[in-house]
Parts: sequence; structure tokens; C-alpha cells
Amino acid sequence: MRIGWFGDDFELWKITAADDAVSTPRWTATFNHVTPAEIVAGLTSALARDYTEAKPHDGQARFLASPSPYWADAVRPLTDAGWRREAAERGTVELISPGKHAGVLIDNRPSHQNQEAVTLWAGPPGWGTRAEAVFSARTPTHLIAATAAAMVDPTPAVRERHQLSHELANLATLTPVNPSPVQVPRAPTPLDVRRTAVTQAVQRAARSPRTAAELRVVAARSRSAIPGRTRSSAPALGPGAGALRSSATPRRNR
Repeated sequence: MRIGWFGDDFELWKITAADDAVSTPRWTATFNHVTPAEIVAGLTSALARDYTEAKPHDGQARFLASPSPYWADAVRPLTDAGWRREAAERGTVELISPGKHAGVLIDNRPSHQNQEAVTLWAGPPGWGTRAEAVFSARTPTHLIAATAAAMVDPTPAVRERHQLSHELANLATLTPVNPSPVQVPRAPTPLDVRRTAVTQAVQRAARSPRTAAELRVVAARSRSAIPGRTRSSAPALGPGAGALRSSATPRRNR
């Protein structure tokens, strides 16, 4: 499987899939330079899912599956969206959107796998206005359907005004999007400082004893802390300490 992007070519995207790295492509899909990226993503997202689910060296991977013999399976999202069949040449099927600004041509006559079979288009005729997606004869049906579903997806697309030609802008419903204002941090006000101080005081009070019994325990510990240290630091006197002190004092005779 290969996904190629040609930045300076009319066929901007070329996507192919083969049985292995050295085999000729089993099918090919191309998108021209004005095809919206959302439509290309319809195919590549489905292709990525197929590739993830496929087992290594699996010749039966879904992205290599043979197409359905029924042309309607590939364009089911379009018919569900109200696209109607138009008169077409013998051996072909053409569907047109309700607004007649998009369509699909299905050619059932190709005798070779590399010949074009399905062409999705949208926009007025012209090199810079008409988007086209072309699929070869053996492209799996579900991949064409995924691309068609992206074409009729009503989710708004983000565009800058200069990216739309005048002809396309007249066909689209444009809704201006204002940028979000930048949030500039402000200096704290005296009220903010007071609220912060109150919050910190409440937090300190929550960590301090609150009952009368707890306060008495804290007071008792504070009173007994210093005398305890004084007694432990004083030198201990043995039982004969008083006698030694009295015998050391000379006795004076009268």
C-alpha cells in the first residue's frame, strides 16, 4: 500500500495497493489538486483501519478485496443523501446531487483492472474549480463508499476566504468564525488578596485543634515540655553525696 502526494501536479494524491512490495498495484485512486482534504481523508481513514486489522502477510486483507458486482453498493451514501440517477451512455451510470453541483460517473465497461471505473466530482467545470476523485476498476467497494460518505458529510469545514474561488464561494454557505480573545492575566485586586488571606486562615484553622479537650491537651504539653528538659539536664546525685559535702567542710573549734 502506498500513499503518494505530488505537490506540483494536477493529480495531487495517488493511492495504490498491491499484494506485496514488488507487485503491480491491484487498484489505484487519484485526487486532483482542488479536492478537499476531508474527502481524501475519507479514503485514507478507511484504508488505515483495514491495514490495522489485517494480519501480517495476509493476502485476504480487506483493502485488497474484490469489488462488489453491484454498482449501487459503492455509492450508497450518495443515494441515501438524495442523489438521483441521470441519463448516461450505455454501460455507464451517472448520479447527480440535488443541487446539481456534484455527481458520480460509474463506467461498467472497463476490461482492464487499471482502467478508470468510478469518478466522483464536485464544483463548476474548470482546472481550478472542479474536484475529482478517480478509482480504477478493482478498487474495493467499501473504500469508494467511504470516500462518497465524506463528500456528503454535513460537518462544516474550516476555510480561509482566499482559499475559495468566487464561483465556489457563491455555492457555499459561509459562516464567519471570530478568533477567541486572548486571555491576559490581570494583577490581583485588594479584594483578591483579602479572599486569599481568608482562605489560607480557614485552611490553618482546619488543621488546628477545635475542641476544648484538644486545646487542654496542647496546653498541658506546652507546660510540661520545658521542666522536663531541665530535670533531664541536671546532674544526678548519689546517696552519699550529702556526706561527702559535709565532710569536706573544715570544723572550727571554739
